Amino acid sequence: MHLHKYEKIWLSFGILSLAVFLVIIGVSAFSHNHMPAGGMMTIDPDKVEHTPPFDHPGLVKIDDETYQVSLIAMTFGYEPAKIKVPAGKKIIFKVTSKDVTHSFTIVNTKVNMMVVPGQINTKTYVFQHPGKYLVICNEYCGSGHHFMQTEIEVY
Repeated sequence: MHLHKYEKIWLSFGILSLAVFLVIIGVSAFSHNHMPAGGMMTIDPDKVEHTPPFDHPGLVKIDDETYQVSLIAMTFGYEPAKIKVPAGKKIIFKVTSKDVTHSFTIVNTKVNMMVVPGQINTKTYVFQHPGKYLVICNEYCGSGHHFMQTEIEVY
């Protein structure tokens, strides 16, 4: 098969453009600390209430700068229903579901996780400013889906 000189030029330009695009996307993703959401750990959805850390959901202090919040997403709500966390500290969210697929989205932050039964999703976030932050579910989970929300109070 014979390629004309201009076809070779355009083919080379297209391959080079694709390579440059992929390098730019890769470098920008890693330089901005973009990583896949956690969720490689699994759990038996029927035994969520008996499996640590979900046997006592809520806030746990790990050290002076780090806290862990364990949440269970369930039909039309989260357990615990209200959470209080300190501002300026690293908060590790561990979320799972025991019934259907939900999401855990803190409005006006970069925290957005799909919560699948049988998976433990982990996301770390630092709240810079005190206030109240709304948590909603973005995955349709049934007829009462629009009532599924909770609140995080940052002090």
